[in-house]
Amino acid sequence: MLFGKTPYSVLVVSSGEKINDFLNEVLGSNMYSPVIFTKNGGEARNILISQSFDLVIINSPLSDEFGSELAFKLTENAVCGVIMIIKSDVFDEVSERVEQYGVLAVSKPISRVLFLQILKISIATLERLKRLERENKKLSFKIEEIRLIDRAKWVLIEYLKMSEPQAHRYIEKQAMDMRITRREVAESIIKTYEN
Repeated sequence: MLFGKTPYSVLVVSSGEKINDFLNEVLGSNMYSPVIFTKNGGEARNILISQSFDLVIINSPLSDEFGSELAFKLTENAVCGVIMIIKSDVFDEVSERVEQYGVLAVSKPISRVLFLQILKISIATLERLKRLERENKKLSFKIEEIRLIDRAKWVLIEYLKMSEPQAHRYIEKQAMDMRITRREVAESIIKTYEN
């Protein structure tokens, strides 16, 4: 484990036995758990319906698709690191396309040292994405709270004929006196007068 953190979950989408053995060995540390292997994009999509992963490694081409479509879908709908292993003869063309979506591309044959570095980069990027997602949720909550409080002020202005500063002070005072949040006061006001 890394600094007391929980291990990173990994989904490997690959039909190649040789690369699966390599990935199984590289991901064998307690830093990665569970590590689930699937053979094609269809199996991966079925698993992804009910389970999320920190990292998804796609060994392209897959038996039922190339793999870039799956990578694109993951970057649109999930907060996870996506690594795509690509044959060297199409690497330049494919990597240029997938990297625009935030997918890390690695050319075959893969060296252990390079792949470990790619894993570290992917983990660092994942942690940054998670932090940004948490900050985004906090901001969304705060914006919703501000809207709710403003709505409660307008309710007080309309029904109790308060001025905007009076409504603001009323909400602040109620929150302090009752030892609850301004959001809870606003919800109570809206519930009382608009229902």
